[in-house]
Amino acid sequence: MAVPRSWDIFCRVVDNLGDIGVSWRLARQLAGEQHAAVRLWVDDLASLRVLCPRIAPADMRQHVEKIEVLRWQEPFSAVIPAEIAIEAFGCGLPEAYIAAMVERNPRTLWITLEYLSAETWVREHHGLPSPHPRWPLARYFFFPGFVAGTGGVLREADLLARRDAFGDAGRERFWASVGFRPPAAGAEVVSLFAYDNAPVGDLLAAWERGEELTVVAVPEGKIVGAVLGRLGVTAAEAGRIFRRGSLEVRIVPFVAQPRYDELLWACDCNFVRGEDSFVRAQWAAKPMVWQIYPQQERAHWPKLEAFLDLYCEGLPGEAAAALRGMWRAWNSVGAAPVAVGEAWRAFRAQRTALEARASGWAQTLFAAGELSEKLAQFCQDKLKYRF
Repeated sequence: MAVPRSWDIFCRVVDNLGDIGVSWRLARQLAGEQHAAVRLWVDDLASLRVLCPRIAPADMRQHVEKIEVLRWQEPFSAVIPAEIAIEAFGCGLPEAYIAAMVERNPRTLWITLEYLSAETWVREHHGLPSPHPRWPLARYFFFPGFVAGTGGVLREADLLARRDAFGDAGRERFWASVGFRPPAAGAEVVSLFAYDNAPVGDLLAAWERGEELTVVAVPEGKIVGAVLGRLGVTAAEAGRIFRRGSLEVRIVPFVAQPRYDELLWACDCNFVRGEDSFVRAQWAAKPMVWQIYPQQERAHWPKLEAFLDLYCEGLPGEAAAALRGMWRAWNSVGAAPVAVGEAWRAFRAQRTALEARASGWAQTLFAAGELSEKLAQFCQDKLKYRF
């Protein structure tokens, strides 16, 4: 497939690293596997540095992992637009850049990369154009998704092979690399990545009173404060271990983006949030609990239910009920949500069925197609008819 030569990706960091996480992963995919020339425009390079330590936040322009990374600021400097401009998650494009897009011959192809959703209307709207109200340009809306007819989700070509080869030796290497010994044999190992409004205290209390040892890996970030508060600790750096009852908490360093997969593979169950970590947990093929990004007027609840409807297909009744109950409790869904501790016990009791579903779901997701490849093909098809 002939791949367009040049791409500009624009990203505003709104909150919680979600937008930049997906944008950086997409840039790496396009540059590394689609062999495209990629410029990534970001308004907050410090946030990107969390995901890629090689980023220098003070630099206006730098080259990292085959990507030209530029600080997005106003007034926007005059540049020749790329063949394709990606507007990540409705962030808008600079007015000066849009004007240059219009003057470019052929005009730049404008793609709005939307948020990931399992809602049924996504397939109907995926790939549709919308004329801009002020500029003689059309924007094409590209919707990531979990099923055929959508844009799919991001996946490196070697990801599943690396996952399957990870094994016990990989787990030992991972724990050593973040400053810990491997968890005790027979322990339930969980990664906990969540927004700071998650009902963390109730979940930790359930693990503390549990019959088996639960080892919880908590990446550095906002959620650490809530975890330490439950333990009666005011502050702790990465590398610390805290024990209470049947609970062992490990504060792990916030690893660079490619290594987050190793954390997921090293655990038996993964609590994830937003979009990027949510997708990576699906590729990990382990039982997971998703905290969806909260929206005003509970607009996120139907989106959570739409994914649950997909994911629970084929699950035995008790396992599906336990999964729904845990996810709803974790997201405080309903007028009187089930207590998180009670929901966890029901969820944990269905581990065998949930492990099987996680493995099968990863295969289903693979069949839906890979986002960067589908995006490159979509743009190539559109560029054939540019004038």
